[in-house]
Amino acid sequence: MAAVCGTRISCATTEIAGTYVNSLQSKSLHSRCSFFSARGQQKLQFPDLCKSLHATRTRMSVAVGREALSSDTLFADYKASCAFFFPGQGAQAIGMGKEAAKVPAALELFNKAYDILGYDLMDVCVNGPKEKLDSTVISQPAIYVSSLAAVEALRADNKGQDIIDSVDVTCGLSLGEYTALAFAGVFSFEDGLKLVKLRGEAMQAAADATQGSMASVIGLDSEKVQALCDAANEDLAEGERVQIANYLCNGNYVVSGGIKGVEAVEAKAKSFKARMVVRLAVAGAFHTRLMASAVPKLEEALSATTFNIPKIPVISNVDAKPHSDPSVIKAILSQQVTSPVQWEATLKTLLGKGLQNSYELGPGKVIAGLLKRTDKTATIENISV
Repeated sequence: MAAVCGTRISCATTEIAGTYVNSLQSKSLHSRCSFFSARGQQKLQFPDLCKSLHATRTRMSVAVGREALSSDTLFADYKASCAFFFPGQGAQAIGMGKEAAKVPAALELFNKAYDILGYDLMDVCVNGPKEKLDSTVISQPAIYVSSLAAVEALRADNKGQDIIDSVDVTCGLSLGEYTALAFAGVFSFEDGLKLVKLRGEAMQAAADATQGSMASVIGLDSEKVQALCDAANEDLAEGERVQIANYLCNGNYVVSGGIKGVEAVEAKAKSFKARMVVRLAVAGAFHTRLMASAVPKLEEALSATTFNIPKIPVISNVDAKPHSDPSVIKAILSQQVTSPVQWEATLKTLLGKGLQNSYELGPGKVIAGLLKRTDKTATIENISV
């Protein structure tokens, strides 16, 4: 269901349709490939290049003539004038999704989710109970579906499709990266939901096995938070230690690890002049080594899922860069579970590229707050259902 933004290559096979191709030569791609617009899908010139693309669709590079281009460098010089941001776990709240019933395309996503998940996701989103919605296995699918339903709500608005067509970069906070990838056409809504479902289950199992926690440290820079973690870890066993898991913005960093480690951070925070420490409503030590047991099942599911080259750049949480090679994207998603989220670097890079318009699609306003704390002059609009 993912929205299509920008110009796409049109080929006979669905596995290749939507693939971006960069040329190292100076010749215009418009004279070498078949393109169609995002909305009208109106075909233009159609030479024979699609045949060679069809023959190489499962390879690690895209062939243009006789030149093989590295398929992970297509977005090396990406633009960032308009961005879609998608929230991560923790943004959930009772009542989310209640407006989806007013938008047929959004409601259809919840109906599809019922078939995949086996329960009424909208009912849980709208009515709770809170403990159920906050669980990892429920909150991750709930945020994924609600966020993409928000895209459909925007599309149904008077000028919504124009906004969607103007988006030239997207990203999501942790779980939100899956939403961003679905929006960019890397996988279908259904396949993305299946991955998110499995991811939530695997992370819940890992959390149950390790008994970890997370907390936001407010008012310190990253170096001081690292020093706080080092102090907290001094007398702790390996499995209880904490680390910075989310680099959100200056003055807001999330530490993650064993419960004793998080408690030690809370106890020592005042001596490091932190303004406050806030426990997060999550079930485990996400984005740390304590999630390692969740990786094998996720890797297996990622391997079995068809990934396409993104239609627009999707910025990775792991390295704050866009990737276009499906195999690289899969590898990074498996690393993401145990790697710190580089959100601060992502925002600074996008702002440095001249980001003008941005939208947070889905529940909550966490990303809007982080963007405003990074640049007070930045504008962002929240769209939810």
